[in-house]
Parts: sequence; structure tokens; C-alpha cells
Amino acid sequence: MSLLEDKERAQLFYKYLSKVYDRVNPFIWNEEMRDEALSMLDIEDGDRVLDVGCGTGFGTEGLVRHSDDVHGLDQSVHQLEQAFEKFGDDDRVRFHRGDAERLPFADDAFDVLWSSGSIEYWPNPVAALREFRRAVEPGGQVLVVGPDSPKNSVFERVADAIMLFYDEEEADRMFTEAGFDDVEHRILQRSPTSPRAIATVARVPGE
Repeated sequence: MSLLEDKERAQLFYKYLSKVYDRVNPFIWNEEMRDEALSMLDIEDGDRVLDVGCGTGFGTEGLVRHSDDVHGLDQSVHQLEQAFEKFGDDDRVRFHRGDAERLPFADDAFDVLWSSGSIEYWPNPVAALREFRRAVEPGGQVLVVGPDSPKNSVFERVADAIMLFYDEEEADRMFTEAGFDDVEHRILQRSPTSPRAIATVARVPGE
């Protein structure tokens, strides 16, 4: 297990990162990248949308442009405090504290599930993806954005010691093992020299 795939260490990490997250984040994961990832989803007015690992609400800000029924979930109370400051008076958004591997929602509770910048901290990504499939109704979509595996072998070993990095082949394996269909990937990058993100969208079978 990588350093930050331990939940207690990840929570401690985000306790301090939450104070500067919105200032640091645009250098790695900006609005243009977020909006490109959002374009991979078919979100309709009134769709029930869940943002897993919502953090300070950066992904949530994009999701509320497409639906007025958005739920954000995060395990870090410090990150959620920042999100509440942004959306506390917005009745389109409701926040919950919880774990990606044990979602506190009923089966088929959502039409769309989005998760950005969270999978790299999950101890068992396939278990979390199975939970996503359970919580999204048949025919619905799940989109996950995570860090693309570095191409430099030395940096890859260092990166993997800190948190999960993966490529399209590994994303295919995880989503297929979790029971998804129609898996599609897109590489997102702020600039040619900045870290790459991988966005994977898949559909819940059954419709």
C-alpha cells in the first residue's frame, strides 16, 4: 500500500492541504480540464449526481451547472468545511461525510457519479468502483479522474510509493473487474510540462 492510500494518513494530509488546496489545485487540475472531463458525461436536468471525494467542491462547481440535485461526499471534515463555505446557502447541493468504499446511499440512488482527485487515495479501488456501480442506476454513468502513470520509470517508482498512479490498461482492468461496460479514457493535461490526469468514463450495465 502506498503512503497516502492509508485512510488515516490521507485524512491528516488533507487537514493541512485543505488550507491551501484551492490555490494549489489550478496548477495541476484546472477548470478547462474539469470541463473537458464533464463533456464526457451525459448529464440531464434533474439527474441525481454524486461527487465522491468532493474535497473543497471544485468538481461540484462544475456539476451544478448541469444538475440541480448534486450530492458531495468526502471523508475529510476539513475539506468539507471549505466546501460548505462555497455552497452553504445553495439548495442544489447537499454534503455528506463518508467513505468511497462504503457509500452511505441506497442502491440505484444516482444517475451519474463523478470522482476527481480521489482514487489515488483509495486502499482498494476496485471495491470503491463496485460501490459506485451499486449506487448508480443501470444505464447511468460513472466518471473517475486520477493521476496518469508517469512515463519516467524512476519517477514512477517514487510516485507509486506515495499514492496510486495508473494508466489506461490498469483503468480498463479496474473498471472491468468492478463490472462496468463501455469504458472510455481521455488524457487531460494543463500544459505539456504539467502532470497528466486520466479521465475514465463507464456505464453501469443493465439498461
